[in-house]
Amino acid sequence: MQKNPLAATGFLCLGVLIFSLQDAILKGLSDTYSVTQAITVRSIVALPILVVLVRATGSIRFLLSKRAGLLTIRAVILLGAYLCYYLSIAAMPLADAIALYFVAPLIIAGLGILFLGERPHQTTYMALVLGLIGVIITLEPGLAAFEWASALTLLAAALYSSAQILVRKLGDSESAAVITFYQNLAFLIGAPVLAILVSSSGLEDAGHPSLAFLTRPWVWPTLNDTLLMAGCGVIASAGMTLLAQAYRLAPAGNIAVFEYSAIIWVPLWGFLFFDEVPRFTTVVGAALICGAGLFALIGQSFAKNVAEPT
Repeated sequence: MQKNPLAATGFLCLGVLIFSLQDAILKGLSDTYSVTQAITVRSIVALPILVVLVRATGSIRFLLSKRAGLLTIRAVILLGAYLCYYLSIAAMPLADAIALYFVAPLIIAGLGILFLGERPHQTTYMALVLGLIGVIITLEPGLAAFEWASALTLLAAALYSSAQILVRKLGDSESAAVITFYQNLAFLIGAPVLAILVSSSGLEDAGHPSLAFLTRPWVWPTLNDTLLMAGCGVIASAGMTLLAQAYRLAPAGNIAVFEYSAIIWVPLWGFLFFDEVPRFTTVVGAALICGAGLFALIGQSFAKNVAEPT
């Protein structure tokens, strides 16, 4: 696999933009439908699109890959990541959720050092501390504004980071289309299974929006809502493929910082569609977390330049 950082950056930024639209759609649906229903419809629509992509890239025979186990593990991890994130935005403003989710690039950079052999620089550790301070400010622990769904966002970031690190392990032998196909298949199977488990468990929402989004029974959607869920399938197909391709083409720590481009889009959708105005602490926390990610990137680039012979 040939590395192409410039193309990887473009794929990542475009994928983030496309995925941000899905955040707004699912938040709008969270008052009426179950997250498992929305994910299932999305995955059904995405399936034929991904089959076409797999065939177009000549990867159809690789669907029975020898690394199917690792592909499946990554797909299940991402199912957990996106479920946690979607449940969190049902209870939180989009700007708050994305600000906390921005710890993902820092986690990716750290995991890249641990598992991909990227050499750490002292600025990386300073960036992690700065990012942690930003998370604390955004969370406002102990204040009335604190929302326990924030923990779901942080868990989503950790799971997402782990999955993207696995892409670097898979990228040498698997195409982005195959990686995305396995991911969508896990969503298509996992969401209905989770819905059955939740329904049989007798779990109730207890008045919390996140829990209600998980436990709400499936209902027949309106035509408009069906189109929105189906639209998520198109968005997911494009977004998952673009992100998988990005992390195949460049070291995780070098491009993960461009995940921060979501700061442009997600708060914008929150303002336009839900009249959400970011809190001052959210802005400050997001600035610190983004700054930490940039600081870590600079440190990694410096360490790489020092390590390379002149």
